[in-house]
Amino acid sequence: MNKTVLITGASSGIGLEISKIFARNNYNLVLVSKNEENLKKIINIIRKENTEITIYAIAKDLSKTSAPHEILEYTLKNSIQIDILVNNAGIQVYGNFHDTKIEDILNLMNINMFAMTKLTRLFVDGMIKRGHGKILNLASTGAFQPCPLNAVYCASKAFVLHMSEAIGEELKGTGVTITTLCPGATRTNFAKRANIENIKLFRGKLLEPSKVAEIGYKALMKGKSVVITGIVNELIAQSVRFIPRSMVIKIGMNVMRE
Repeated sequence: MNKTVLITGASSGIGLEISKIFARNNYNLVLVSKNEENLKKIINIIRKENTEITIYAIAKDLSKTSAPHEILEYTLKNSIQIDILVNNAGIQVYGNFHDTKIEDILNLMNINMFAMTKLTRLFVDGMIKRGHGKILNLASTGAFQPCPLNAVYCASKAFVLHMSEAIGEELKGTGVTITTLCPGATRTNFAKRANIENIKLFRGKLLEPSKVAEIGYKALMKGKSVVITGIVNELIAQSVRFIPRSMVIKIGMNVMRE
């Protein structure tokens, strides 16, 4: 009997590539996305290439506080056991904090932090009771330092990283593991949607989402706590511990400018 993975933000980018990898490995899929039209297209593509799995679609806006509970209710109503949870959904808000609409800030926090926290809490109980389960939470290399013009986003990803590491320690001995994937700049529509495709951070060599997904999948299967994509990203993320904070912040401002 195939195991089942629930993936948020599954209709594009890293989430889409992770969905394809799980499908190739004969996992049933529960795909969550706000964009119902894209979700249907993606499901049709995956079904043609993987005929022996079951795919469920849940169109939900994770900025809505009720969405995580509605997702849980859907799985319970349809008797779907979630063996793996992938909290991939995330959004970006770029620019000066004082110029940003409060609604946009709260929307980001709801998706990047609160939905991820709720879904983790709602599904981890069943995993513990069964004695097995895996959770993959998407953070960012931005989780390792404060970043002007990207303040709330990086803070939200630091929340994801720190919470996941802490819960992972609590879960030792339960059969459940949590892995945090920290990608650097990746070639997806993420930057375009956030209107940051022309900043310095995205002018260099970008990782392909398929590669990021592969790295995350392998780390998840091995039960690793944290994985940073790419040697350069690893060096940069770890080096901030040895650089004065004032310099780290200035570097962050520099890479976020055009």
